[in-house]
Amino acid sequence: MKTLYRATRVHTLGHPRPGEWILVDERHVQRVGTGDPPAADRVVDLPGATIVPGFIDAHVHLTWTGLSLGDRDVAAARSREELLRAASDRAAAATDEPLIRLGGFDETRWADPALPTMAELEAVTARPLLIERTDGHISLANEAALREARALDAEGCERDAAGELTGVARRDANRRLSMWASSATSDHRIEELQLAGAAEAAAHGVTTVHQMAMPLEDGLRDVEVFLRHRDQLPVDTVAVLATTDIAWIMDLGLGSIGGDLPADGSVGARTAALSMPYLDADHEGATTFADDDLAGFFHDAHNAGLQAGVHAIGDRAIAQVLSAWERVYTALDSRERRHFRARRHRIEHVEMISSADVERVAALGLAASVQPAFDAAWGHPGGLYDVALGWERASGMNPFRTMLDRGVVMGVGSDAPVTPLDPWIAIAAIQAHHDESQRLTRLEAVRAHVTGSARLSHHDDKKGNLEPGEHADFVAYDVDPLMVDDIGGLRPILTVSLGREVFAA
Repeated sequence: MKTLYRATRVHTLGHPRPGEWILVDERHVQRVGTGDPPAADRVVDLPGATIVPGFIDAHVHLTWTGLSLGDRDVAAARSREELLRAASDRAAAATDEPLIRLGGFDETRWADPALPTMAELEAVTARPLLIERTDGHISLANEAALREARALDAEGCERDAAGELTGVARRDANRRLSMWASSATSDHRIEELQLAGAAEAAAHGVTTVHQMAMPLEDGLRDVEVFLRHRDQLPVDTVAVLATTDIAWIMDLGLGSIGGDLPADGSVGARTAALSMPYLDADHEGATTFADDDLAGFFHDAHNAGLQAGVHAIGDRAIAQVLSAWERVYTALDSRERRHFRARRHRIEHVEMISSADVERVAALGLAASVQPAFDAAWGHPGGLYDVALGWERASGMNPFRTMLDRGVVMGVGSDAPVTPLDPWIAIAAIQAHHDESQRLTRLEAVRAHVTGSARLSHHDDKKGNLEPGEHADFVAYDVDPLMVDDIGGLRPILTVSLGREVFAA
């Protein structure tokens, strides 16, 4: 069946030039044009509307995003007391739940960033209590939760000078808590959460998400459920699993491996790997992999024909990742290097990168998967990065303009639920970058979020514009989002993914 969508303007971001209608043949674009439209089986009139290509969010955690939709009170908390009140309210309401689990707090937004004490956590409930930070790298847990998760003696289970539990969990202790909590979630509930996350994407004009599955934190069932029902989700998906198990990925028939596999942690948790100590901690964070192990993983993944990626935020972690890739690249001949560059191996986040390392990324043909909303949330003077690193280091983070100007393939994501699954928040952040010299124009930012993200997943010939033969992934707005002054709160009136109308206002 052919469907004709008539609007005031259709921005293709490619060829042909902007049109007034788009003809969709099942799941593909057949034509975009102006003037008298062709015949169609069905006509959808969108008077006054502007159509743009669907956004591609290059870094999403669907299950966690679904969970976060019930934790808006946690994200809105602006003090320790408000967070504890939200936890107490949840415990009082969920009398039959064996585990009280919340997520999304960000203490850097509080006037007093001191975290709740163990005594305060214990006072919330006698049942296991788990409260996860917005970046997923820190958890707050009472003793019952730590015991059930077998995290009491794990690395990162924090204790005070007297040896008493503080309730803060990082690194392995944090991972164990997440894995344990996820193991208690039914398949049906996981489906519900992933569907809710995908619906949230559609409601914000996102037609494709790169699902960053975390089997070491969420277990294999989370991956299995996703792969089983991904075709029924309202948006298209790209599966990227955080694992080094190459045989498993090949058995699943996937083309990418690694994704959000951590080469280090986060600045908020003070676990990102730095070349110099944190201003407010007496350490530099830590890398996850030994140099030889990381290079071996990259070598084997590349030779298996996979696109490989890792999460790297701190400058030391980024430098380690680049050195590992250089070991693989320099062992290749000229023809093999061409194929290496075409693979577009990814680095997720790549925040604290120097100009010299941007050049290394470009020389290797690596792709950067960035989250601009991080800069809006934490990148300005007085923000988290300034407090943790000092402005001299923080001011150079997230150099989007430099990466684009040096020829780096750059796609955009939200890392939802770390930041909202809303492309206009990311675009506004790019336009208002803390460093004026790193800002992009509205059109450049949109292209990065659409065309750039399509290139990250090798969908250049399928997504990223509205040319004939491309996927029918597009969004309609009641204003022209490329021209309107204020994009805050911008919402679509229609979202179409693979030719399916998946959201209508």
